[in-house]
Order: sequence, then structure tokens, then C-alpha cells
Amino acid sequence: MSNLYKIIVTGPFNSGKTAFISTISDIAVVTTERKITTEDRGIKAETTVAMDYGRVELDGKVLHLNGTPGQARFDFMWEILANEMNGFIVLVDSTDPPSFPEAADLIRLFSGFHDAPYLVAANKTDLPGAVSLSELRRGIDPGADVTVMPCVAIQKSSVRQVLLQVIELIDKRRSV
Repeated sequence: MSNLYKIIVTGPFNSGKTAFISTISDIAVVTTERKITTEDRGIKAETTVAMDYGRVELDGKVLHLNGTPGQARFDFMWEILANEMNGFIVLVDSTDPPSFPEAADLIRLFSGFHDAPYLVAANKTDLPGAVSLSELRRGIDPGADVTVMPCVAIQKSSVRQVLLQVIELIDKRRSV
């Protein structure tokens, strides 16, 4: 069994993908952040236009983390990044219920690229206004067998738990 993992970190705009990868990466993150020129610039100053790339070693396993752009206008990168992925994480801002349908669309899209295990990470669960995991699950409806777990993308221990969980799903699939 290989100790190399290609994991895609996807999610709607402003869900925390760049922070998630930056928090855990053992190397300087390769990022394609650019100034926002659209109406979204009131939300944050920069957005990912192609990808984020980080690498981390957890328990002797090397994870190549590829973060997708969150804006649909950069969706041409999604299928390219999904090529040869072993699994994916859908990061969702739990304080932003209007983004939940987009997260559901991303699950369908990435599941269509490859039959790869995935989970949903409810980011920003530490913030006021965050919905419960059950509310988030209802809003996204990923299926009863899909793991939905809390996450705080700026806390290394939280990001580590999410990654260990997705590795477990991948390893289970590899051993079948």
C-alpha cells in the first residue's frame, strides 16, 4: 500500500481552504492568491485563482494537499486538480448557510470526476453563528454514510484530525 496521498481540499468561496492547507503544511504553501476585483472584495482581499499546494507528513504518510479555487469562474482547474486524487475534503463555512447548496454541488461534481472517498469538514465551528453539524448535514445532504466533522482551519490539531479521518477512508478503500 502506498504511503503517498493526493488529497483535494475543495469548498465554496471563503470556506477556508487556503488557511486549512497553510495551517498544516510542512513546506511553504504554493499559492495563487490574487487581489479580488469583483463584488466579493468586501468579504476578503484575495482569492485563489488556480490552486494552493502544500505537503505534510502524518504518521509516516505523505499527503499532497491541493486546494481548489472557490469561485466558479475558475472551475476549469477543478477537474485538472482532481486527476489522480485519492480522496477529497469539502470544506464548508458553518457560519454561511447560503453556501451550503454550492458545497452540495461540489460533492456531486468531484464524485463524478473519480469514485474517491471524501468527507465534509464544517469549518469555523468555533465562531458565533455557526450552525450545528446536523443543520449543516441537512443543508448539504451528503448522504447518511458520509462523515461530517467539525473543523477550525486555523488550528493545526483540528486540521490534523480531518486529514487523519480522510486517510482512514482512503486506506479502507485501498484495502478492499
